[in-house]
Amino acid sequence: MIVVINAFSARRGGGQTYLLNLLQHLDNCGGMLIYIFAPDSLKLPNHPAITKVAVSWPTDNPLLRTLWEKFVLPGFLKKMNADVLFCPGGLINTNVSTSCHTVTMSQNMIPFTPSIRQQYPLGWQRLRNWLLERVMLNSMKRADLVIFISEYARGVIQSYMGSALKKAVTIPHGISDHFRVNPEIVTSRPDWLPDGEYLLYVSILETYKHHLEVVRGFHRLKSLRSTREKLVLAGKNDMPSGITVRDEIIRLGLEDEIILAGNVAYQELPALYSHAKINIFASGCENCPNILLEALGAGRPLLVSNTPPMPEFGGDAVNYFDPTDPNDFAKQMASFIDLPDELNRLGRMAAKHAGKYDWAETARNTWQSIRELAITQKQNMK
Repeated sequence: MIVVINAFSARRGGGQTYLLNLLQHLDNCGGMLIYIFAPDSLKLPNHPAITKVAVSWPTDNPLLRTLWEKFVLPGFLKKMNADVLFCPGGLINTNVSTSCHTVTMSQNMIPFTPSIRQQYPLGWQRLRNWLLERVMLNSMKRADLVIFISEYARGVIQSYMGSALKKAVTIPHGISDHFRVNPEIVTSRPDWLPDGEYLLYVSILETYKHHLEVVRGFHRLKSLRSTREKLVLAGKNDMPSGITVRDEIIRLGLEDEIILAGNVAYQELPALYSHAKINIFASGCENCPNILLEALGAGRPLLVSNTPPMPEFGGDAVNYFDPTDPNDFAKQMASFIDLPDELNRLGRMAAKHAGKYDWAETARNTWQSIRELAITQKQNMK
């Protein structure tokens, strides 16, 4: 069975993490041969079933990449007699033969969340999300299999559909082992962290991630108690929304209390999570939130947005708050931050709950679903 993966859209972050974990857990590939088109930045595992295919086409440009998908990729699929074309980025721009089956995913919920789309100013980004809603829906309608990574996303997308999907499965992401609590491995505290205890929020400083409300809530928390802890905001912050957060920190006189850490190396994140007194996740729009899962694995208490799908993944192992309400952030944080027994209980529950999410299981279910699709389709064609 020959599977071709078009992963040119996986240029950073979660997209690359997902693909690497799928490919690293390809121990029993069941006779599959995988050819993958991917950016140079994606370093693939060394596996005899995996071949990275080089192209001379300038695929960095979205428009040129679309032309490549329409006019060049079909020839490769025909030459290789491919059984499956897998497009994890959510877009299928390639016409395939009747013997080649298509698989795509739902990973980006912003195009399907009007309230978030409207937070972007009029311009290219808002237009892009409007276009993505339409082309992603069209891709999912055409696909022989759509992989959802949360039940929440599956429900939202299917409410948008004018007709039923051909086939759909829900397979959430996993947690890498190095993000899990391991008493035998002592992760050293990053040198750049402030002395003493800290609260941590890891995420890019986009408006819908509600950093502004967290900063204001932290300021109100300080009025409720003698707050010793610093607040660490780790993530890309050089965009307009990040500048707004920085200005608010200055306005509130919190320059010495809040650390804008910027991007933190991925390999440093496990230690950052595991040394936090409380991890925070305040996003208002997610599909399957990797940051929440990784923070669960650290076995530290969490205060998390109550916006779906976060409760789907946090369950009863975390505390929740309204991410649009700084007062609720302060109230919920104050309700347990000074209770050592409760913090320990929440930390244990987080670590236990994290056991539900495993990349090996994600990969096994994904490859099995793709294999079953191709086998079933071949049987139907006989």
